[in-house]
Amino acid sequence: MSLHRGRFFIFAAMTTEEKYRRFIAWFSENMPRAETELVYSNPYELLVAVILSAQCTDKRVNLITPAFFQRFPDAASLASASHEDIYEIIKSCSYPNNKTKNLIGMARTLMEEFGGVVPEDVEQLQRLPGVGRKTANVIASVVFRKPAMAVDTHVFRVAARIGLTHNAKNPLEAEKQLVKHIPEKYIPDAHHWLILHGRYVCTARNPRCKICGISNFCKYFEKMKK
Repeated sequence: MSLHRGRFFIFAAMTTEEKYRRFIAWFSENMPRAETELVYSNPYELLVAVILSAQCTDKRVNLITPAFFQRFPDAASLASASHEDIYEIIKSCSYPNNKTKNLIGMARTLMEEFGGVVPEDVEQLQRLPGVGRKTANVIASVVFRKPAMAVDTHVFRVAARIGLTHNAKNPLEAEKQLVKHIPEKYIPDAHHWLILHGRYVCTARNPRCKICGISNFCKYFEKMKK
């Protein structure tokens, strides 16, 4: 047992179940209403925003989407749009050419196969161009409150740092470990807990351990103390 800034830290003999219990307890109390920072008003808008957010900040996406949604308010209008019209609006985000193609393909498939309605099922969502497992899980979790854990770079990194995942080689392995230990009712929120914690506290290069509320059971902090 070691003392740090008036708090006791117990690292030895903590089980995985106890670590998850503490993780859920702390964030439930300190971040009870965790939400995406992408601005949207319906499932279609969130789907567009998440596609645009790949390798791009939410802040940048939120600057792009008002004009985008004014021009293309639904899947029908987007499905009939030209590459040039879409590219002109989204060119300030990363990979605008690929994202333009994906957005058109997504909208056309949404119209042809789903009547313009964004599906709830993760497998069906992945039939849309530009929608991989992470994006599908985001839509299922955020819009439909499904117990789907979207693992992006923040979630993958932070979960491993804390010690919630062990030796996960890819996002799918990390996802399986997380959903195994997190009760279904907490999964939609836990996705945002990990993202926001990684974005503002457990940052990639210089994690802010001194202000972190979960350092008393963090694998990375334990390593740093040793």
